Amino acid sequence: MENANNDNTQRVTTAETSPPASGLLEKIFKLKAHGTSVKTELLAGLTTFITMAYIIFVNPNIMAASGMDPGAVFVATCIGAALATLIMGLYANWPVGLAPGMGLNAFFAFTVVGEMGYSWEVALGAVFWSGIIFTAMSFWKIREWVLDAIPESLRYAMTAGVGLFLGLVGLKTAGIVVASPATLVTLGDFTQPSAWLAAVCFLVISILAYRKIFGAVLIGVLGVSLIGLLMGIVEYNGIFAMPPSIEPTFMKLDIMGALNVGMITVILAFLFVNMFDTAGTLMGVAERANLRNPDGSIEGLGKSLKADSASSVIGTFVGCPPVTSYVESAAGVAAGGRTGLTAVTIAALFILAMFLAPLAGMIPPYATAGALIYVAFAMMSSLAKIDWEDYTEMAPAAITALMMPLTFSIANGIAMGFVSYAVLKLATGQARQVSIGVYVLSAIFIAKFIYM
Repeated sequence: MENANNDNTQRVTTAETSPPASGLLEKIFKLKAHGTSVKTELLAGLTTFITMAYIIFVNPNIMAASGMDPGAVFVATCIGAALATLIMGLYANWPVGLAPGMGLNAFFAFTVVGEMGYSWEVALGAVFWSGIIFTAMSFWKIREWVLDAIPESLRYAMTAGVGLFLGLVGLKTAGIVVASPATLVTLGDFTQPSAWLAAVCFLVISILAYRKIFGAVLIGVLGVSLIGLLMGIVEYNGIFAMPPSIEPTFMKLDIMGALNVGMITVILAFLFVNMFDTAGTLMGVAERANLRNPDGSIEGLGKSLKADSASSVIGTFVGCPPVTSYVESAAGVAAGGRTGLTAVTIAALFILAMFLAPLAGMIPPYATAGALIYVAFAMMSSLAKIDWEDYTEMAPAAITALMMPLTFSIANGIAMGFVSYAVLKLATGQARQVSIGVYVLSAIFIAKFIYM
């Protein structure tokens, strides 16, 4: 309680010493009450944008694997991120940037479309329905019930499993690991530029991130692309141009096509991963931005969750996989961002980024692969929060995380994790520790494995 009071005192003191804000911006964003200024918010928005701008280069490369037009996806990524972030800023007044989620975009392209054989239009329909469910849950108490019902160990395992899945996609794309008839996978050929350049990209990003260098991922991706350009394996297409047409992906989602039994686990996978990732990111950013009230509640959390969930629905209309809050927003918060003006700044920069289509088209797959591998390892850190001494917690968590890359499906990993958790708890006399929700979902997943 004392820390909370100190935070509030610090906000008031800072507000008193901040330069006066213009009337309209002050009225909309309550800058003085949050101890910030227009200049600080603009700089914070620029900071967050630079740390998450890699998504405008990475997402089109990933989604192209599903058959979507890369140019249209590039524009969709910018528009989807801009709209979502604008909603977050104007409705929730939070300094958070949103964009298509890493991991979920790979699941969309490589599993739902590539492995399961659905069209990308139907996959967008599944994202739409998961967003509708998430939005409905955000307006009622169902969200809290689901978040409380699912064990923490499985939540952490989902994040780590998505990381492992993303890492495998990156390693495969770069040619660092390749198929083997004897061992399923084996080491690739490092005499190929794509393999060692992806490895260089990963190492550069890791070193820069460890040294807390501003925009580490973006520097790594662009730097390795420049190396490829100097080697003659990347063709120069220019930097600026008018945005490509978004027509190939605009309003192409197949909402009714996603309403079949086989898509249930896909919709649930999109829903759960997005929901837990969002909740964790928003609460983490709230702590850093001093948005926690003296009574322990988080100021505006309900609105921020509604803004995030609605963004996934809106994103499907332009052709985006699930749109979610980015943990990179913490960089802007560290730079002083405290209100939605930071988010509005990020949104404006995403709109301007649409004119970088030629640059985005030059980014080679091995550069984005290096970024995927880095993000993968960062997500795997959640494994440290699992209780490894309790086998009934540890084993289902490990199954969840491992089965995602091994079956090349986030949905399968979630399903097997739930089933193993329920069975182990039930068989070891700990049935009362398991929520009804886990049993219900486990029964659905078992039926799915048997009949589909």
